[in-house]
Amino acid sequence: MASDPALQAVPTLPQGPPTSSGPGGTPIALRNDCPRRERTRRERARRERTRRLARGLWTLPPVALLALFFLYPLALVVQQSLRPDTGGTSFQPYVDVFASEAFRHALWTTVWLALGSTAGCLVLGFLLALVIAFVPFPGAKAVARFVDVYLSFPSFLITLALLFIYGTTGIIGSFQFLTTPWGVLLAEVTYFTPFVMRPLLAAFSQLDTAQLEAASSLGARAPRIVRRVILPEALPALAAGGSLVLVLCLNEFGIVLFTGAKGVTTLPMLVYSKAILESDYPGACVVAVVNVLISVGLYGLYRVVSRRAGA
Repeated sequence: MASDPALQAVPTLPQGPPTSSGPGGTPIALRNDCPRRERTRRERARRERTRRLARGLWTLPPVALLALFFLYPLALVVQQSLRPDTGGTSFQPYVDVFASEAFRHALWTTVWLALGSTAGCLVLGFLLALVIAFVPFPGAKAVARFVDVYLSFPSFLITLALLFIYGTTGIIGSFQFLTTPWGVLLAEVTYFTPFVMRPLLAAFSQLDTAQLEAASSLGARAPRIVRRVILPEALPALAAGGSLVLVLCLNEFGIVLFTGAKGVTTLPMLVYSKAILESDYPGACVVAVVNVLISVGLYGLYRVVSRRAGA
């Protein structure tokens, strides 16, 4: 008897061994796999806690060194600023310092010198970086490398060089220029300008030259190319360099001291004067705390600007 073709076309399902089930209908194999997964999860959690503990232990030595060599002396300065000569703990040193004419004068001198120096460094640094990056001349690469070396020079070295030009025995020392506030401003601009040039040169090196060529082929002159193409790309680097220079100028001590400028008293100079010349340690600590607070605030601004600039 011939078999039906329709029945032959139906596939035969393989017959496996019957699956055992436990109470509630849960397969035994699946039920046995649950404790194994739980053990694996707990093992992973334990290893993760061990890694976190190891990372925490590795951070203890640098944190301890930071606390010992920086935070502890800073805490002593803050503590001393709250202890007047009469004894006890009081905010009277802050009241006395803030009410003094010398502090207000030093604060104003510090602010306008820092702002003026920063503005001068931004203008001069942008122009010099433009010349080095976009004006071909022999030795351009050597000049760019010298900018990096210049950053390592101490500030008094530049001031000493200026003394040979503008000092009392200098080439044009009859003008007594360096002992004025404008002489201090010139010295700070001369020393801190490379701190603006360095990020600018890095930004110019990544600028797409096709944009410059396209603007030039469309008839744009050099000032328009600088204003419309180069300057927008340089703004983050200018902001980062300017913020750094502002912080450095705010805390500059060596240039002001080495120029011997009369009547130029900044906050660092006031700390030196109160601590060394007047032996007014609570007053010196008050000025130091104010200077640190301003510096930390400006440094936070510098970090934010640098992060947005990608520096």
